[in-house]
Amino acid sequence: MIDVLRSVSAIVTVILVQPAALLEPINFAVTMDAANRRVVVLLIMVRLRAVKHSAKLRLGMVLHFLIRGRVQGVGFRWFVHREAAELGLSGWVRNTESGEVEAVASGDAKELAELRKSLRKGSRGSRVDAVIEHELAESEAEGLGPFHIEGAW
Repeated sequence: MIDVLRSVSAIVTVILVQPAALLEPINFAVTMDAANRRVVVLLIMVRLRAVKHSAKLRLGMVLHFLIRGRVQGVGFRWFVHREAAELGLSGWVRNTESGEVEAVASGDAKELAELRKSLRKGSRGSRVDAVIEHELAESEAEGLGPFHIEGAW
């Protein structure tokens, strides 16, 4: 039991030492082994988010994307949000009145290139006809927070 508690203590210490924004709890379970009268940690996993080079830590590139095609009403904004958040990018995504999807993302060139690739591929059920991209001034990153969907409810 002492070894298990030391392991749990070490895991908790690691979690507490890391900045909270970098940690994402995935799943954990603790149970009691009645036969041996000890606590057993079944599963505890913490994944570091990919914000190692995000705009919060230092300014990076800022890109504006306009995505044309069948991109509204098919979950495209949620797809962009998931992809950008997994890459640790800052910014936002929203629908436009003209039927397109617009996004602003900030981060390292490598992560932005991955996002660009995902935007061109599109989500299931969408059809991307064009991705128009403009680079913005690095100072635009200062006002961006964690990647989010604008205008969602």
